[in-house]
Amino acid sequence: MMSGMGLLAVRDFRHLWAADVISQLGTGLSQLAVPLLAISVLDASAFEVSLLRVGQMIAFLVIGLQVGVWCDRLRCRPLLVVADLGRAVALLSVPVAALLGVLALWQLYAVVLVTGTLTVVFDIAHPSYLPRLVDREHLVEANTRLEQNRSVAAVAAPTLAGWLVQWVGAPVALLVDACTYLWSALWLRTIRTPEPRPPHVEDRRMWREVREGLGAVSGHPVLRAFGGHGATMSLFQSAHMAVVVVFLVRDVGLSPGVIGLLGSVGLLGALSAAALTGRLTRRFGGARVLVVGGVGCGAAFLAYPLTTSGWGLGWYVLATFGASFGIICLSILQVSYQQAVCPPHLLGRVNATMRVLIWGAIPLGSLLGGGLATVLGARGAITTAAFGVLLSSAWLVLSPLRGMREL
Repeated sequence: MMSGMGLLAVRDFRHLWAADVISQLGTGLSQLAVPLLAISVLDASAFEVSLLRVGQMIAFLVIGLQVGVWCDRLRCRPLLVVADLGRAVALLSVPVAALLGVLALWQLYAVVLVTGTLTVVFDIAHPSYLPRLVDREHLVEANTRLEQNRSVAAVAAPTLAGWLVQWVGAPVALLVDACTYLWSALWLRTIRTPEPRPPHVEDRRMWREVREGLGAVSGHPVLRAFGGHGATMSLFQSAHMAVVVVFLVRDVGLSPGVIGLLGSVGLLGALSAAALTGRLTRRFGGARVLVVGGVGCGAAFLAYPLTTSGWGLGWYVLATFGASFGIICLSILQVSYQQAVCPPHLLGRVNATMRVLIWGAIPLGSLLGGGLATVLGARGAITTAAFGVLLSSAWLVLSPLRGMREL
């Protein structure tokens, strides 16, 4: 029986949560530290910075669906541990190269490619492992707890990363990130609950199993809407992310510390969403919250291009608050719904299909952002991306969710 702490009173979930909370913080550090390192140390152009984002996410397109099959065939916890250890080693190479004075842009591309590949394994295995550790009636609480970690990291990481880069340099920030992955691997190793081995089925064929996962998503009207919305939003959000640091440094004229502080203040929306999603769902219904959240998130992006120096920075804070609130709210409800409706033998492939649709759009969006910035400038690129994010909500508005109250 759980106490007032809920799932955190359960030892093994608490260890999963402890692994996740610091790992999320470290990931947030590198999201800002890597482009700042490329801009400030290696003098990368806007397009070269966008290629770093491509390298981080291209593996979702290449191996994402296959990883989903592996997660249905294998135990997931060993995959999580190996992915953490591999990412730690790759990131440690950056401060070592910087210390030796041999750091180059090609190495940074190699590091983000390796860490991105291992992140594919981790991000698909993690939601597939959770229902093997937690009973289905506790999945919404479990996902809310994990999204709270993501929210806290989203608030704390930009400020921490900005000041680390400004005072001790971006390579040190990546060293800290590597240590967080080691922390995560150690906590995951301490989980005691035995993970059942998936049943062995003879004559398994990779692409037949991949098609089963694709069919489970495309044949389900709500999952299909989630996938279409996620892919379209991810395309334009990644175009925004690929150039927004360049925009803030070169167009608005901000220092790394101020950029990090702005991101942390704005991302209080993520914390608010993690705290309020359950209440909003009980009050208005999960389907309604999803539709309104999708439209509101897109509308928030329209405030980003209004950002200027001085008081005009308030537009950036407002946009980040609204966008992060919507993204976390959508994530909690969508992931919980997937885990609840999917048969256990298909969950890995459904998670993989969703991840490929959403994360696989990121390298394409990053190239789009770099191209738009080259032609229209950074402000023009984030303006175009904002309208694209808003239009992505049509997938939800025109789906069966429109006539539903509950999921």
